Amino acid sequence: MTQAAVSYQVRLLEERLGAPLFHRDKGRVVLTEAGHRAAPLVTASFDALADAFAVVRIETAAVLTISAAVTVAANWLAPRLGSFQLRHPDLAVRLDASDTIVDFARDKADIAIRSARSISPGLHSDSLFPSHFTVMASPEFLARYRLSAPADILAVPRLSPDDSWWPLWLAAAGVTEGSAPHVGLRLDSQVIEGAAALAGQGAALLNARMWQREIAQGRLIAPFDITATSGAWFWLVCAEGRRNIPKISHFREWLLAEIAGEARLANDPALLPNDNKPATL
Repeated sequence: MTQAAVSYQVRLLEERLGAPLFHRDKGRVVLTEAGHRAAPLVTASFDALADAFAVVRIETAAVLTISAAVTVAANWLAPRLGSFQLRHPDLAVRLDASDTIVDFARDKADIAIRSARSISPGLHSDSLFPSHFTVMASPEFLARYRLSAPADILAVPRLSPDDSWWPLWLAAAGVTEGSAPHVGLRLDSQVIEGAAALAGQGAALLNARMWQREIAQGRLIAPFDITATSGAWFWLVCAEGRRNIPKISHFREWLLAEIAGEARLANDPALLPNDNKPATL
């Protein structure tokens, strides 16, 4: 702020108070009696304001708010988040499950995980893993319905049959779908579709990474070795200017290490996170 701007603000304050705060003489300023009376109170007020800002800064630095897509939050991140908390016990971690677009300038989120084809300017991003999906169903469902070939999927109950993923998977399987109306439950998230599939209510298109535990337990089975993709990836994003804030950089480093570890266990280098992948995939 310039000297002229400061002088202007002081004059506005004096007009509001109805009394001069300074004697001005040949470039020198000396407090008036009113200025002397006000100075300790003003100083105390500024000190209190500084203390309040310090408390807010400490509180903000001690809380990490993560916004993650619903399925990622519930099925993949939440079971792993405890290990991050153990490494950083000084941080209070908050996980918000949401599929809405994050506005870092307005929302409370420090960092977010979302599925997208591209990333908006002004954000720092790391690609995490691709949005691959395949048909999955419960053992009971597969015992009830014959699925010996991909085309058989057209004759059995499908969950969210109008989902845009179905034409992509059918095309990858070389199956042509007719024009008959789609019949089946309409569900609005992969978490709900997976729960319905586990209950034997239909065949669902699911991302295997989100259902590793259920697959390992034999509660979900992929009858065909055919995967498809929407072309989207899951990304870790934050405001470009905040990427090096300790709590954000700690979480970013931990998450990328977790995913890299999974890729090594699966012996699949294609699953390694890579922040140099193109923004449009």
